[in-house]
Amino acid sequence: MNETAATPRRGVLEALCLHRPELRAWVMYDWANSAFATTVLAAVLPVYYSEVAAADLPQHLRTAYWGYTQTAALVVIALISPVLGAAADTLGAKKNFLRFFIVFGSAGCVALWFVTEGRWLLASAAVVVGMIGFASADVFYESLLPHIAKPEEIDRVSTSGYALGYVGGGLLLAVHLAWITCPEAFGLADGGVGSRLAFVSVSVWWVLFSIPLFCTVKEPAPTGPKGATLTSGLADGFRQIATTFREIRRYREAFWFLLAFWFYNDGIITIAKMAAIYGAEIGIGQTDLIGALLVVQFLGIPCTFAFGALAGWLGPKRAIMVSLVVYTGISALGYFMSTALHFWILACGVAVVQGGSQALSRSLFATLIPAEKSSQFFGFYNVSGRFGNIIGPLVFAVVSQMSGGSRLSILSLAVFFIGGMLLLARVDVEVGRRRVSTSRQSF
Repeated sequence: MNETAATPRRGVLEALCLHRPELRAWVMYDWANSAFATTVLAAVLPVYYSEVAAADLPQHLRTAYWGYTQTAALVVIALISPVLGAAADTLGAKKNFLRFFIVFGSAGCVALWFVTEGRWLLASAAVVVGMIGFASADVFYESLLPHIAKPEEIDRVSTSGYALGYVGGGLLLAVHLAWITCPEAFGLADGGVGSRLAFVSVSVWWVLFSIPLFCTVKEPAPTGPKGATLTSGLADGFRQIATTFREIRRYREAFWFLLAFWFYNDGIITIAKMAAIYGAEIGIGQTDLIGALLVVQFLGIPCTFAFGALAGWLGPKRAIMVSLVVYTGISALGYFMSTALHFWILACGVAVVQGGSQALSRSLFATLIPAEKSSQFFGFYNVSGRFGNIIGPLVFAVVSQMSGGSRLSILSLAVFFIGGMLLLARVDVEVGRRRVSTSRQSF
């Protein structure tokens, strides 16, 4: 099987017509959790943090402290992801872990209701809780993909999930924008109350639309012995960390892909998390910031599917390369951004490549690992990204604090995309897939 043939070209309607209920239920979770990504991480909270929660701080420190908040959450996430992933494999408890972290992250969203002017420390703590829940839940959600989708379906299902996530996150963000800009029409005291209500609604949305997955997707069989407990599963998870490091090195292409992902995903996530607060720092208004990011949600839908088609033509690896070239240009042009129009243009550029690059990364990795160890390996997929993601916001925050502004911070992100391209070039997808195919036959 060659790289191009592995990802057949499919139209938008065909991609949405997932013919098995477990596939439809799985992609619905992207609809559910994308509300957190769009409202809390990308659009509303960064601006609220800058203009309300941290209003008593100098402007450049608001940006820096937001970056440090992201870093603190990602350190915790990076430390726990591989252990929890291995424990879920051992216990056959992917869905139970997923359920716990959805509730945990949702609690962080509810806590944001109590963030008022000057309470930036509470805001940071609530964001850390929410991010731990959001990112940890993703480990178990993504690890279900190889168990429900056939190899030839994985790219289509993964991109469908990202596209549906754009729709769900975008629809709720549109409601939030209305609450913030026209609060009196909804009986709200002001836009600040609208923002706080938005954070609570993310919690409800996230929990509610996660229900189809739990009702439809079956729990994969445990890989550990009968009678294993949570304590023994976690202990086994710690023991398996070293084992997984050794095993993943046996899958050379998956290992090199993880290193590449470590670099370029750091840049992608940092842009997503820091764009709004960077825009606020240089004087772009809240309506333009949230409005542009709302457009990203809906423009991202056809663009995600377009990248699925591009992967069918070029192969997923080359399609990811194209997205990284675009991201390099965005980080360079961001240095010169000065008006709301510039922000809108660059936001549209992100919309073109964001969903496709991440969906294809997820599905490409799934084809390079053995399905029976998916939680274990996806734990390292996430920890690779999470450890990398620590560096991006940290670099952004430090450069912003040292230089008294964030222009050099946005420019510095080009290093992550260029480094990611150089490492990704070493990945031989055909060889990696043949190795996994052989492994499955012998398993």
